[in-house]
Amino acid sequence: MQAFVTGATGFIGSNLVHELLVDGHRIRALVRAGSDQRNIAQLPVELVTGDLDNRQKLVDQIAGCDVIFHLAARYSLWASDSEEIYQANVSGTKNLLAAARTARVKRFIHTSSVAAIGVSPANTLGTEETQTTLEELVSDYKKSKFLAEQAARNAVREGLDVVIVNPSTPIGPCDVKPTPTGEIILRFLQDRMPAYVHTGLNLIDVKDVARGHILAWRRGRIGERYILGHRNLTLKEMLEMLAAITGKSAPRFAIPHFIPLAVAYLDEMVMGRYFGKTPQVSLFSVQMSQKAMYYDSSKAVRELGLPQSPIENALEKAVRWFEENGYV
Repeated sequence: MQAFVTGATGFIGSNLVHELLVDGHRIRALVRAGSDQRNIAQLPVELVTGDLDNRQKLVDQIAGCDVIFHLAARYSLWASDSEEIYQANVSGTKNLLAAARTARVKRFIHTSSVAAIGVSPANTLGTEETQTTLEELVSDYKKSKFLAEQAARNAVREGLDVVIVNPSTPIGPCDVKPTPTGEIILRFLQDRMPAYVHTGLNLIDVKDVARGHILAWRRGRIGERYILGHRNLTLKEMLEMLAAITGKSAPRFAIPHFIPLAVAYLDEMVMGRYFGKTPQVSLFSVQMSQKAMYYDSSKAVRELGLPQSPIENALEKAVRWFEENGYV
């Protein structure tokens, strides 16, 4: 089968490319000019240069493909990047959906995020049925993923075969940027995490997320969303796992949220905006950490057969990849 992949050079995207190749599929990947392509540089992948702004060019680029995996997204929690975020994540998604209809692509796998689902009430798990509003979401990134998912749902109503997947927090190799969770691992490895905050997240091996995309293509129901997640852990538990893997000591003390909130405000709103310095702490990221982001992925396990590999192994693979690629 011929697959068209956007975001193939990224964290989840490159792992998806690996899994598709293992299964024997042919891949055409959309890459931006000048993008970092080291994740797929040595792989037998057909590369087409472009972006998501030119709808007619996209029609030509996806011609002959059986399935589209749309993973490309602008991820940023900086308020200054809002215009770029909406342009890439919302307008770009609408353009690709329209191109897929014109080219009569058989199936479209839209990579959303649990960010579009929102955070469930305390002591409950978020599910595919959890509802949120644009106003309740923190950060332009989350809002953009919500709007992009709405565009995918509208495309279903217009006759396009779309399945939506909502990855939680993947960990593992090829996290080149890195992601916010990869940054936590790096900070731990570099002894830059003297304390932690009380928060929680749902972790999953990035290879399982990649496999979940393929399973959604093969088994997913049209118009359905599937949470690609696994294990709910506190940040403290995650850091203790890293300590067991590396032999380093885990932070012993938790700090109240108002401290990182104050630091983030000074860093982003004052140093960044008024003095032009690159901020180190995002105000949105600290606000998001005030609530545990726990989810139930049983629907994807039941309907798709989503793998649930041990989180400890995924963390170890992430640690080794960062060490072997000069991040530490």
